[in-house]
Amino acid sequence: MARKQASQGTPATAALAAAGVPFIAHPYPHDPAVASYGLEAADVLGIDPARVFKTLMVDVDGRLAVGVVPVSGNLDLKAMAAALGGKKAAMADPAAAQRRTGYVLGGISPLGQRQSSPTVVDESALLLETILVSGGRRGLDIELAPAELIRLTAARTARIGTRHN
Repeated sequence: MARKQASQGTPATAALAAAGVPFIAHPYPHDPAVASYGLEAADVLGIDPARVFKTLMVDVDGRLAVGVVPVSGNLDLKAMAAALGGKKAAMADPAAAQRRTGYVLGGISPLGQRQSSPTVVDESALLLETILVSGGRRGLDIELAPAELIRLTAARTARIGTRHN
């Protein structure tokens, strides 16, 4: 996979470059009226939503964590808590998520976060050669091998995603 830099680097693309991990940057025009950032990326880029993953900040028993799931489904909060040995999970406060990661909502990448958090990647990623995650800003996704994402974020994998019907 050829490495292609985005016109504007982000902490996520810098982390990949520093680690020597091949990736492809997929910039796209973001429509501010769209609330579902991941589905927008899949649609605009013409990529199967099962290959595009969203990064969600979650509060698990009072600690922030990262869940990475396909945009074609939702995060199962009970499964997320269980994957981290916790009892209860809830979506993190948006302001806390932005402070912790250094990214804005809709542009939170699992890579290059200001302060790393325990990370769980949905096991469906392991079935794919490459996946796309946020590149650290709205309108930028990065494509990489799921094993590299898991390695760089020290993630564990578990079934934490649910599929839309």
